[in-house]
Amino acid sequence: MANKTEIRFGGSGGQGVVLAAQILGKAAVLDGRNVLQTQAYGAEARGSMVKSEVIISDDKIGFPAVRKCDILVAMNQESLNTLIKDLKDNGMLIVDSTNVTYMPETKAQAHKIPITETAKKAFGEAFYANMIMLGAFTKLTNLVSRKAMEKTIRENVSKKTIENNIKAFQKGLELNH
Repeated sequence: MANKTEIRFGGSGGQGVVLAAQILGKAAVLDGRNVLQTQAYGAEARGSMVKSEVIISDDKIGFPAVRKCDILVAMNQESLNTLIKDLKDNGMLIVDSTNVTYMPETKAQAHKIPITETAKKAFGEAFYANMIMLGAFTKLTNLVSRKAMEKTIRENVSKKTIENNIKAFQKGLELNH
């Protein structure tokens, strides 16, 4: 991808979308890139739509918001329906096929991955879906190094969940895309 990549994550409150974006941004900084990360919540936090944006660039970032995203990650149907209009035609779409039943028409390269389903099967709960998504994202985009992602995950999740978060990230790396 070009020297600047604009990424938008969408999901519902409680899915870990903001944490995932923060981890991606911090990992990109470890890799020596310039980063800007923002988030927006719905009226209620848990259950309402959440979006988080990350801009990763080799140069200074002039405008502090994503206008048209290069990559859209949609963790549920509502966020896909709402955010797909801003995805570039030559962009990449990553959706959690567990929570997305309808795929709108798009010229973007689309990847349907059973993220939440994988979390439930591997860990017995959906809690680690965001880390599985980050693993799949890392493998598909090659925007940040695996090493930087793992280091950042270790530094940004609670101590008691570090190992499962790392295992979930690794599971995402292994999923067929």
